[in-house]
Amino acid sequence: MDTDKALREHLLYVLRGGGAHADFDSVVKDFPVELINERAENIPYTAWQLLEHMRIAQWDILEFSRNARHVSPPWPEGYWPKDKERADRAAWEKTVKAFSADLKAMEDLVEDSSIDLFAPIAHGEGQTVLREALLVADHNAYHLGALVTIKRTLGAVKSDG
Repeated sequence: MDTDKALREHLLYVLRGGGAHADFDSVVKDFPVELINERAENIPYTAWQLLEHMRIAQWDILEFSRNARHVSPPWPEGYWPKDKERADRAAWEKTVKAFSADLKAMEDLVEDSSIDLFAPIAHGEGQTVLREALLVADHNAYHLGALVTIKRTLGAVKSDG
């Protein structure tokens, strides 16, 4: 059995929302644009703010994984839009498109058999591409669940699907 290939396939599966996870496209495809700036009760951010946070965090992890000169934004303020910032349809679609492109780029890193998933990233402090890919999958799954909750709380989901 080719364990390297199997590991890469498992990573791609979770990055793409496989198993118990929601997949990104299914969650965002029919999100009503009129609700992207609404706050659900007791949730401190809007759907767009959450989606933009996901995009920024994923972009940061991706760039760290492949670019020694990358400088991460300041934590936590650099990872979230400003509290009062709102989006229109174009901003939502721009965020969706950028998120999808960066997710594909992370998948490409995982698929690249010339990259040793277990090798420490040269400019890091012990991080590996494996760890960073798992971090992306975990962070995305966590926040996609929150996005589904927002969608349901705002009444945008009519069923459990």
